[in-house]
Amino acid sequence: MSAFDPVTVILLVPLVTAAILALISDYHWGARLNVAATFVAFVSACFLFAARPEPGDYIVIDDLNIVFIVLSTFVGFTTSIFSASYIAHEVEAGKLTPTHLRFYHAMYQVLMFAMNLALIANNIGLMWVAIEIATLTTVMMVGIYRTHEALEAAWKYFILGSVGIGLALFGTILVYMAARPVVGEGSDGMVWTVLAGQAQHFDPALLNLAFVFLLLGYGTKVGLAPLHAWLPDAHAEGPTPISAVLSGLLLNVALYALLRFKILLAANPAAIAPGPLMVALGLLSLTFAAYMLYRRRDIKRLFAYSSIEHMGIIVFAFGMGGPLANFAGLLHMTMHSLTKSAIFFSVGHVSQVKGTQKISDIGGLTVTHPWLGWGLVVGVVAIAGLPPLGIFTSEFLLVTSTFARQPLLAIPLVAGILVALGALFLRLGNVAFGEPRGPVAPAKASYVPMFLHLALVLTAGIYLPAPMVAWFQSVAKLLG
Repeated sequence: MSAFDPVTVILLVPLVTAAILALISDYHWGARLNVAATFVAFVSACFLFAARPEPGDYIVIDDLNIVFIVLSTFVGFTTSIFSASYIAHEVEAGKLTPTHLRFYHAMYQVLMFAMNLALIANNIGLMWVAIEIATLTTVMMVGIYRTHEALEAAWKYFILGSVGIGLALFGTILVYMAARPVVGEGSDGMVWTVLAGQAQHFDPALLNLAFVFLLLGYGTKVGLAPLHAWLPDAHAEGPTPISAVLSGLLLNVALYALLRFKILLAANPAAIAPGPLMVALGLLSLTFAAYMLYRRRDIKRLFAYSSIEHMGIIVFAFGMGGPLANFAGLLHMTMHSLTKSAIFFSVGHVSQVKGTQKISDIGGLTVTHPWLGWGLVVGVVAIAGLPPLGIFTSEFLLVTSTFARQPLLAIPLVAGILVALGALFLRLGNVAFGEPRGPVAPAKASYVPMFLHLALVLTAGIYLPAPMVAWFQSVAKLLG
């Protein structure tokens, strides 16, 4: 092993930092250490391109999870920068105390550790444990304000998340039972690289049943309808940096787990095809969320339902399968993470300066707070799928692939996207333009993370570097 092991750094730095942050009550130093730790994890993740360790019983690095690891650590880093200015305002407003801050920063690093562990785990049991840690961590962070609404949202998240993770555990046990006659007793029945090499010999009936439980279990964490009820409340009542992490990262981690099991099922010719199940749940989520956007009166709930919509599109893409649809799914996942977190960066500071999250009480942002207002406008244009931004590219590729292979499925797909677009622009007109409403106090915000994300999304819509295209094509083939 080389002197520098990026995997060890990615796991140990958040854990050690969490222990230190639990003792630091000064929010300035806590925020700086939080940013520094997430930056180190991101840089270390980038080294995985050059120094990819051999798979072990517990750790694996391959083309699939590098996509998720680099994206996760990058958004974790930029969100920590946004969090520093956001939390400073919360402290000044008296919403958070020094004790809350120690807890918040420590839990942020524990969440980064749990997500990183879930993404690099070669053991499907360890992956489940890591996702459960991430769930419990975010539950506690959602309720950090200790208001009635925040505690209710955290409790709902805990109950529904526990049901989902319980179903996923049962599905994981069924996969082990299917593997045991082939690979034998012991830990080999939980090692993903071993399972992937022998999946064609597993009992297809057990695999089929396992995937149903895994789809429902991890689908709850992805936020797919009708398993989504926890997500809008968690976004609306928790700190906005956690909303950014939930939409931009944690939903992806659960999706990653689902994709791992989809690969196993696809390798067994006698098992059911996982694609139609994913396509059905994806279309249901897209259509349901698109219409629900018209009924939202809270700006954070609005974009929470937008996350459900886009996770539906992504799951639909991976359900369709094939090189083009898988490529579109990977690109859409990346663009959604960057765009939605940028939107929450803007929305977080907007809700602070306006003192409300009600859309009816926010107006004329491009006049009163032009940086926040125009940042939100660009973010909504991007998330709605308009050119020349990156989500337009991924949606265009997906619609093209669907029209070529299943023209009838393209109709509800395009309809859902257009319905959601109308709802988002209806709300955007009220918030960004028109007569200014609410306070006009200056925003003490860090604009760099928001505009960095939007710049990357714009660049991806105009030009995708050849190495990135080759990388995504390789992952698309791996997904089958």
